[in-house]
Amino acid sequence: MTTTPMKLSALTGRTGLGQDPEITGMTADSRAVQPGFLFAALPGTKMDGADFIPQAEEAGAFAVLGLPGTKANVPVIESDNPRLALAQYAAKLHPGQPALVAGVTGTNGKTSIARFCQQLWGMLGHKAGSLGTLGAYAAGYEYTLRHTTPDPVEIHQVLSTMATLGTSHLAMEVSSHGLSQYRADGVKFSLAAFTNITQDHLDYHPDFDDYFNAKKRLFTELLPEGGTAVVNVDGAGSEEMGRAIAKAGRILFSVGRKGADIRLIETAPLPDGTSLSLEAGDTRYDLHLPLIGYFQAENALVAAGLVIASGHDIGRVMPLLEKLDGAPGRMQLADELEFADGKAGVYVDFAHTPDAIETALKAIRPHAENRIIIILGAGGDRDNRKRPLMGKAAAAGADKVIVTDDNPRTEDPAAIRRQVMEGCPDAEEIGGREAAIMAGLKELRAGDVLLIAGKGHESGQTVGTVTHPFNDREVAQRLVGQLKSQNDQDGA
Repeated sequence: MTTTPMKLSALTGRTGLGQDPEITGMTADSRAVQPGFLFAALPGTKMDGADFIPQAEEAGAFAVLGLPGTKANVPVIESDNPRLALAQYAAKLHPGQPALVAGVTGTNGKTSIARFCQQLWGMLGHKAGSLGTLGAYAAGYEYTLRHTTPDPVEIHQVLSTMATLGTSHLAMEVSSHGLSQYRADGVKFSLAAFTNITQDHLDYHPDFDDYFNAKKRLFTELLPEGGTAVVNVDGAGSEEMGRAIAKAGRILFSVGRKGADIRLIETAPLPDGTSLSLEAGDTRYDLHLPLIGYFQAENALVAAGLVIASGHDIGRVMPLLEKLDGAPGRMQLADELEFADGKAGVYVDFAHTPDAIETALKAIRPHAENRIIIILGAGGDRDNRKRPLMGKAAAAGADKVIVTDDNPRTEDPAAIRRQVMEGCPDAEEIGGREAAIMAGLKELRAGDVLLIAGKGHESGQTVGTVTHPFNDREVAQRLVGQLKSQNDQDGA
């Protein structure tokens, strides 16, 4: 981690503070304050950071950042937008960043696109990384993040470390929370991408327009004028986002069936992936994408667009799509059950919104010779309006639905399941997630597919305020092993 201690005046551009201490770190968490830190007393929806100034001072804070009128016994930096100021100061205190940073936003697809970009740049000889839901990854570096878009101090600590390790190209997921809270405002974006927008996070945003406007900030405020924005023009909201991009003076690079720069002509499901026919740069490409689902084709094209916009020749980039690996927990094959007359596949996917569930089921349908069985739940302490819609999407796209627990957090798990089942009243309800997965496996016959939706790559299940170890893929593999062993014993 590269930190550049700075005088408070140099860090903030403020003079006449009376004292000008050297700042060695900063945080918005009073429990993390160390001597020499600037404490950011941020206003929140549940707590006001100003209430914790005494604890921060006791821990050794040298200065406080807060709204106008903030009182403290150390120098106070007043700001009408302290969240934005914190992001700007964090970028100064931890100045290193990869030379090229591409921001990726949208409701679905961010994680896959970030990982695809990392892989493609790596194949082209760059030291590349990704940052987002799965953590921060680069050659010789792995770091677990608490949020898709971390707080600005953590962002710049990570970016600075990556740069120090030689990472030159980075694809970074940028969430609506991160955009509305100015967490990424100190990042020097060279490129940006938009996937789609559907209902999500309305537990945080007051309405859909506020959610969409937060996404737009990446293109209209954070991406410099003249920068390139890659847009999946087949994604929901792409037309409105395209207009916002053009109005802001950014360059539009469009991909998809209606794409002007990369046009998807045809796709077809294969047992081990998807065949693609594309037109890009007046050349036709017929490729085998080793990933399940049309939405993964969309994600791959957005990633290709970012890599091309970063300065690489289309003719070099497009064939590399045949070498992509899927992101963990994104339509990932967990295991297979074998029967006398065929196999049944078991997949894990992060789908946890109505649109994502619909998309996942449509994507996997061509790969199922017979039935699709889906296991899903909904997270507690999150947007409860989407729960019946999730159930409805599952019932519409699957042949059998099993409703179970996701991360109930502090809500009653049974109450959450009931809300999901309002949309799928004929579903089977099984509270324990492991029991639900076993029930789904026992339902399988040759040609069936089991989709375990909602948690994807996650390694824990949060019940109350405690997170217990639980990974859908690992649990499914263990239970498949038990069934195989049992079948072997029965057949002996």
